[in-house]
Amino acid sequence: MAYQTFRQEYLQVPPVTRAYTTACVLTTAAVQLELITPFQLYFNPELIFKHFQIWRLITNYLFFGPVGFNFLFNMIFLYRYCRMLEEGSFRGRTADFVFMFLFGGLLMTLFGLFVNLVFLGQAFTIMLVYVWSRRNPYVRMNFFGLLIFQAPFLPWVLMGFSLLLGNSIIVDLLGIAVGHIYFFLEDVFPNQPGGGRLLRTPSVLKAIFDTPEDDPNYNPLPEERPGGFAWGEGQRLGG
Repeated sequence: MAYQTFRQEYLQVPPVTRAYTTACVLTTAAVQLELITPFQLYFNPELIFKHFQIWRLITNYLFFGPVGFNFLFNMIFLYRYCRMLEEGSFRGRTADFVFMFLFGGLLMTLFGLFVNLVFLGQAFTIMLVYVWSRRNPYVRMNFFGLLIFQAPFLPWVLMGFSLLLGNSIIVDLLGIAVGHIYFFLEDVFPNQPGGGRLLRTPSVLKAIFDTPEDDPNYNPLPEERPGGFAWGEGQRLGG
C-alpha cells in the first residue's frame, strides 16, 4: 500500500521536475555507495574539452555534496520551486521549461569557465528560485519564522543565509545573475518599447515535449503557495 501511494505521488510530479530531482538523488546515492566518486562528476574545462569527458557538462549539476543538512536544504528548494514553476507559469509549456534549463545551463557553464566552481547545481537552484520569485512578486515569505518579506527578496535572503553558514556567495550570485538574464529576456524586454522576443524555443523541443492537451485529472501544486516549510512559507499579500 505504501509503495502504491509513493508511486502514485511520484508519478504526479511533473516530468521535468521528476527527472531532474530523481537524477540528483540517484547521483548522490551512487556517490554514497561509492559506486562513483565526485572526482568523476565535477566541472573541469580541461577534462571536458581536451579529454572529451562530455558527461561532466551534466553531472556537475547533479551532485550537491554528501547527504546532510546542505543536501536536504538544496533538494527541498530545488524540488519545490522547480515544481511550482513547471506547474505554474510553465503549465502546458514543457518545451519552454526544458529550453529554460538548457539556456540557464549553457550560461552557467560559460560563466563557470571564469569562476572557480566545480559543481553548479546549487547555482541552478538559485536561478529557479529567482525566476519564480520575480514572477510571483506579491507572495509574502516567512523565512524560519524570523523574516517576513516579499518573494523577490528570497534569492538575496538565501544568499545571506549561505554567507552565515560560511559558504561562498559566488554560487548564489551566479544563480541570481543567470536567473535575471533569463527573466529580463523572457519577461521584461519583449514588453519594452522597441523590444521583442529574443528567446525562442526550438521547434524540435516543442515536438518532443509539448502535448496537445492537459490531463484533466492533474492536480498541480499552486505556484503562489510555496508553504509547508518554515524557511519557505508564503502567502499572497492581503490573503
